[in-house]
Amino acid sequence: MNNSTENIKITTLPNGIRVVSETLTYVQSIALGLWVGVGSRDETDRLRGISHFIEHMLFKGTKTRTARELADSIESRGGLINAFTGKETTCYEARILAEDLPLALDILTDMFRNSLFDAEEMEREKRVVIEEIKMYEDMPEDSVHELFEATLFPNHPLGLPIIGTEATVSGTSRDDILAYIETLYRPDRIVIAAAGNLSHEHLVELVNQKLGEMVGTAPTREKIAPVAAAEKILQNKRDVEQVHFCLGTSAYSKYDKERFPLSILNNVLGGNMSSRLFQEIREKRGLAYSIGSFARTYLEGGVFCIYGGTSPETFAQVQELTSIECKKVLESGISDDELTKAKTQVRGSLVLGLEGMSSRMSRYGESLLSMGRIMPIEEVITEYESVTHERIAEVAAKVLDEARWTHTAIGAFGANEEEVEENEDKD
Repeated sequence: MNNSTENIKITTLPNGIRVVSETLTYVQSIALGLWVGVGSRDETDRLRGISHFIEHMLFKGTKTRTARELADSIESRGGLINAFTGKETTCYEARILAEDLPLALDILTDMFRNSLFDAEEMEREKRVVIEEIKMYEDMPEDSVHELFEATLFPNHPLGLPIIGTEATVSGTSRDDILAYIETLYRPDRIVIAAAGNLSHEHLVELVNQKLGEMVGTAPTREKIAPVAAAEKILQNKRDVEQVHFCLGTSAYSKYDKERFPLSILNNVLGGNMSSRLFQEIREKRGLAYSIGSFARTYLEGGVFCIYGGTSPETFAQVQELTSIECKKVLESGISDDELTKAKTQVRGSLVLGLEGMSSRMSRYGESLLSMGRIMPIEEVITEYESVTHERIAEVAAKVLDEARWTHTAIGAFGANEEEVEENEDKD
C-alpha cells in the first residue's frame, strides 16, 4: 500500500511495519528514525522505567558490534546518533550524510534486533539510570513537572514517571526485558521515518532487508481516559532557593479538535516572552525568571499547565497574579489583536519547524505512529486559522477553572515536609 501526502510517501511492508519518508534533494543529509509505539504508559507497576532502560541498553553492544563501535560507526562519519523515551513512544534516531543511509539503518536495526543485554552491562547501566533519577530529584525545576502529572493522573499510566524508580530499575531482569520486547516490539508498532536527500524506494528496500522477517502483533492498548484529580501537594525542600510550581488540569487528546484553540490560548497566556503571564510577572514586576504555560497532548487525554519559579517570599503573590490573569481571560477573553498575533506566531513556528530535517522526520514518524496519518501542514494551518473567540472561550472555561486545578510545588516553604489537601476527583 502506497500513499502520497504533500510529497511524503508511505509504504506498509507485508509484516505491518510502516515506512514514511520525504525526499528533499536540496540538502546533503538525512534524518532517520526508528519509532516504536511503546512507552512508560505500557508498563506494569513492577516494571516502571523498563522502556527507558531498554533504550539505554540498546546502545551497549550487539552480537557483532561493541558499544564503542555502535557510536563510532556513526560519529566517525560526522553523524549523530541518539534516542529518547516518552510516555507513548520510543525513538532511535540518526542524522547522517545522504551517502550513509545504509550504514545508519544497519546500525539502528542491529541495535533494535541484536542487542545482547549483557548481565554485567545491565548492572552497570542500572547504576547510571539510578544516578539519572537522583539528578532529576535534585532539579526541582524538572521534578515538579513529574510531580504535577503524577498528582493530576494518580490512577492512570500517564501519571507515572518515564524513568521509573530506584527500586523498579534495580529489580528489572534480563528476562523481564526480553519478555517485554517480545510482547510489545512488534511490526504493527514500528515506523521507520526519514527526511532528506534519499529515495523512498531505496529506503523501503533497506528496511525490508533488515526488518522484513519480523512477525506478530502487539496487544491492543487498553484505552482508558485519565481522570484528573484536583489536588494540592507542596513538597518542602530546604536546600533550594526558589519555589518551583505547576498549576493546571487535564486537557485534550491528539484526536480532539479543541487542541487547536487551546494552543492559541496557551500562546496568548504563557506560551512565549510576549505572553500575558511573562509580561505581567517577569517583565513588569520582576518576580520570576521562569514563568509560562504549555499544552501537551496524548492519545487518551492531555495536559494544560502553568509553571514558574520564584522566591518563597513572592510565591503567594505570583500565584495570585497568575489567578488574576486567568480570570481576565475567563471574563473578557482575548483581544482581536492577540488572536491575530497568536495565529501568525503559531503558523510561523510550524513553517520554521520544517526547515530542519530532524523536525520533519519527527513529525512524520510520531504522527504516523500515533494517529495513523500525517496531517498536511496546510490542513494544520487551516485549523488554526479557523479558531474563533467563541472556541477559545470554551476551552478556557475548562482549563482555567481553578476548581479543577491541580497544584504542585517544590521549595523551601519552612512548614511541613508535605502538605496534601483538596483531594477530589474531577471529570
